[in-house]
Amino acid sequence: MTRGLVFVFLLASSLASGQSGTSNGEWRFYGADPGVTRYALLDAIHPGNVSKLEVAWTFSARNFGPEPEIKGETTPLMVDGVLYATAGLTRNVVALDAGTGELLWMYRLDEGERGKKAPRRFSGRGVAYWTNGAHDRRIYFVTIGYRLVALDAGTGHPVPGFGVDGILDLMRDVNGLVDPVGAIGSSSPPVIVGDVIVVGPAFSPGFRPPTKENSRGDLIGYDVRTGKKLWTFSPIPGPGEDGVETWENESWRYTGNAGVWAPFTADPELGYLYLPVEAPTSDFYGGHRLGDNLFSSTLVCLDARTGRRVWHYQLVHHDIWDWDIPTPPILANLEVGGRPIRAVVQLTKQSFAYVFDRVTGAPVWPIEERPVPASDVPGERTAPTQPFPTKPAPFDRQGVSVDDLIDFTPELRREALEIVKSYRLGPLFQPPSLANAGDGTKGTLMLPGAAGGAAWESGAFDPETSVLYVSSSTSPTLLALVEDPEKSNLRYIAGPMRLEGPRGLPLVKPPWGRITAIDLRSGEHLWMQPNGDTPKAVAEHPALQGVPLPRTGSPSRAGILVTKTLVFAGEGWGGWNGFYAYDKKTGDILARIALPGAQSGLPVTYLHLGRQYIVVSAGDAERPASLVALALPRE
Repeated sequence: MTRGLVFVFLLASSLASGQSGTSNGEWRFYGADPGVTRYALLDAIHPGNVSKLEVAWTFSARNFGPEPEIKGETTPLMVDGVLYATAGLTRNVVALDAGTGELLWMYRLDEGERGKKAPRRFSGRGVAYWTNGAHDRRIYFVTIGYRLVALDAGTGHPVPGFGVDGILDLMRDVNGLVDPVGAIGSSSPPVIVGDVIVVGPAFSPGFRPPTKENSRGDLIGYDVRTGKKLWTFSPIPGPGEDGVETWENESWRYTGNAGVWAPFTADPELGYLYLPVEAPTSDFYGGHRLGDNLFSSTLVCLDARTGRRVWHYQLVHHDIWDWDIPTPPILANLEVGGRPIRAVVQLTKQSFAYVFDRVTGAPVWPIEERPVPASDVPGERTAPTQPFPTKPAPFDRQGVSVDDLIDFTPELRREALEIVKSYRLGPLFQPPSLANAGDGTKGTLMLPGAAGGAAWESGAFDPETSVLYVSSSTSPTLLALVEDPEKSNLRYIAGPMRLEGPRGLPLVKPPWGRITAIDLRSGEHLWMQPNGDTPKAVAEHPALQGVPLPRTGSPSRAGILVTKTLVFAGEGWGGWNGFYAYDKKTGDILARIALPGAQSGLPVTYLHLGRQYIVVSAGDAERPASLVALALPRE
């Protein structure tokens, strides 16, 4: 096959496989397309005019709940001139005019005590859209209390014939040993492939679970029209199923979690789903669930029609770092070494980008099982090896050594060295340790931290250039295990996790947040840009007066959008109240656009009546969560 024909094949495959970005100037999927590329083939906003962007309208969610929501994570969809989003602490669904932000309709379900007990009590990350191509147009979302609701996209009314009066109670299908009310919910939109809609469950944080017994994170496929249950996939296998041998002492009987709390991905052409499965019950101690614990912390490919597992690859064996997979897999049609590959890319908290053939599950570049440190925590047994991809290189720092500690001044350096004397340092996969270990240490410093590296904000992929843009954070976590039988029947749970550096400054050197561009044809990094200027608390710190500081980036993660001409990203939650436009080839900042609040959701872009808009959720303590629309001035 000639090179030109290869390109034609890849382009056609991109269009058919859900990784071509948006179409018709709309934004119909959470990630722009089913492959979650977050790419839009729009160029009305370009390097020559991007600095002229201004706020075109805002929509405040201040009154969509009992109190204002500060951090809104919703990613709106735009279909036929209408934006659909979730809003407020009671997770309302709103429909807005795409050109003005005018409220067209609102839906709210009062779930009473069940809603008040829910573990994911915020507006959520958005909705899903489905149409039969004719008159039937629907919006689906998962409520705080774990119900799946189908709404008429035109009116906001529940759809008769789906579940009971448009509502499907997902709790009825939860499988486990504890009451799921108050323990299980969902914050991500459902995923639709053909006539199947699939929901991933989310649980309460597992730092200090009260019990080793929990509900399982089963994935359920339902008929998109009626809500009829079609299949179940359990990431924790049972007797006679593949992987059950990786749960020693029959720990599969009582262990839970291993859900899919992050958004996930579909290939409509193949009819496959790609699931980023989380860790099992108890994030930092696994003595009650010895073994590799398949299919936790695993990328799993399912047949969407049947729920049958097609292939899998476990990215963390026996996860005791809370390094569950936090990002939706990204579909990328590539040419690597002269051959076309339909790939899937999984970004991780460890700051790896694992790249697989999404049809077969074969790694595109070799993945090596390398020896890692062993645990000395009583009852614990870590896996002897972990999988390390040989390409691409890590996109953020891994492991902690004294060379990583802050060194702006000799005094701060000495203080940092004194602080870490009480803690264990080590490479990636250094295991958690006791807060009162026999060697005098008080825990282990882990980098990337429990929040990542990469997190739910994920990255963006340009299918025209095969370049992946990833945001990440450099912030360590303290893993100090303690015994507390009054709080949990687990032998150990997490103790204090926060550790400040000298005089309240970060403990490790900057950059503390970054954006990295990776060429997925070669696996090589193209550029890295610190994401944000030096935070005010650092720049104005008394210990740093007169000290020249680099551009450090903010210890937050950006939500990234890539278009035909530019890369857009804010600093993320906790960063500057604004938005950057980056040069795609160099990472140079071309424009800074102020926002009324810090970026907290993922940006989208669309074309409406000939005008290109960029919309993102932003807010802070003074200005509650709002959708902010940016556009060029009207001529």
